[in-house]
Amino acid sequence: MNDPAAVQRREVSPQEWVASVEGARTEGFTFFDWLTAVDQTDVEDAPGFDVVCHLMDGSTPKSLRRLMIRTRVPDGGTLGSITPVFRGAAWHERETHEMFGLGFDGFDDGTGQDLRPLLLPDGFEGTPLRKSFVLAARASKAWPGAKEPGESEHSKPTGRRRVSAPGVPDADWGPR
Repeated sequence: MNDPAAVQRREVSPQEWVASVEGARTEGFTFFDWLTAVDQTDVEDAPGFDVVCHLMDGSTPKSLRRLMIRTRVPDGGTLGSITPVFRGAAWHERETHEMFGLGFDGFDDGTGQDLRPLLLPDGFEGTPLRKSFVLAARASKAWPGAKEPGESEHSKPTGRRRVSAPGVPDADWGPR
């Protein structure tokens, strides 16, 4: 009996992405679970987006197998769509496109329409799950968290450099 918590992992190149997912399906991983991306544009070696797909083989409860396939797509690059292999991937590819700005070549959800907005309101600009996305709420309103050392009225300044939370723009950013 396989350990249900064990997950097989495969790292593939973007060129091998679709073939790897097709191969996993022929190996018995016939249940598409989810697909998403992780912004890795701030890493020094091979910056880009990790696209991750989770598949399962649940043909019987005792033989549950799980597989995660990951590839790194450079910023501005595209990846082959797996919608011809798993129709259920369409929603996930649309979300990943909208939130990270990744394109999926050969996307087909059966509607004849291309990748289009899924979750964000009409007219929304930007890709909110990228690390470079500036959160408007943080630009217009002070960060509600605890104060940095030296900012409290009860302590003396330490000379430590003030650190802003990720996504908080410079103080001079925005309308005046």
